[in-house]
Amino acid sequence: MQDFVAIDFETANGKRSSVCSVGIVVVRGGEIVDRFYSLIKPTPNYYTCWTTEIHGLTKAATADAPTFPEVWGRIEPMIAGLPLVAHNRPFDESCLKAVFAEYGMRYPGYEFRCTLAASRRTLSLPCHQLHVVAAACGYDLLDHHHALADAEACAAIAIKIL
Repeated sequence: MQDFVAIDFETANGKRSSVCSVGIVVVRGGEIVDRFYSLIKPTPNYYTCWTTEIHGLTKAATADAPTFPEVWGRIEPMIAGLPLVAHNRPFDESCLKAVFAEYGMRYPGYEFRCTLAASRRTLSLPCHQLHVVAAACGYDLLDHHHALADAEACAAIAIKIL
C-alpha cells in the first residue's frame, strides 16, 4: 500500500466520542507528504485521571480548542479518497464513528486498515504494542501517546508491512 492516511486519536475519558486530540500523516507513493495535529474540545468535556496519565492532556489544555466538526473540516480534504490506517483499528475507527454520531454528522464509511493486526500476522515479536512494532520497523517512537507521534509511527509501520 503506497497511498494512505495514518490516524490516531487520544480520548479524554472512557467515552469513544471524547476525542481530545488527533494526528494524521498523509502518505503518497510510500512517502510522508503531509502531517496534521490538533487538540479538540472533547464531548463529553471531562477527563479521567487514567486518560490524563496516559497522554498528559487535561481539560485546561483543551478548554479553548476547536470542536471536532471544526477540526474534521480541515482534515477531510486532506484524506479524501485515501484509506485510513490505525494501530488497533477498532479503537480509532470506533472513536471516529462515535464522535460523528455525537455531532449528528453523516459518517461516510471510511475504509480502515490495521497495523496491529498486520504486525501480528507478519512479525514475530514478544508483543505488538505500537512502540515495539515501530522499533521493529526502524522507527523510534519518542513521544508515545501524542496523537501525531503515534500516527507517524503507524505510518512507518504501514509503509514497511502493509
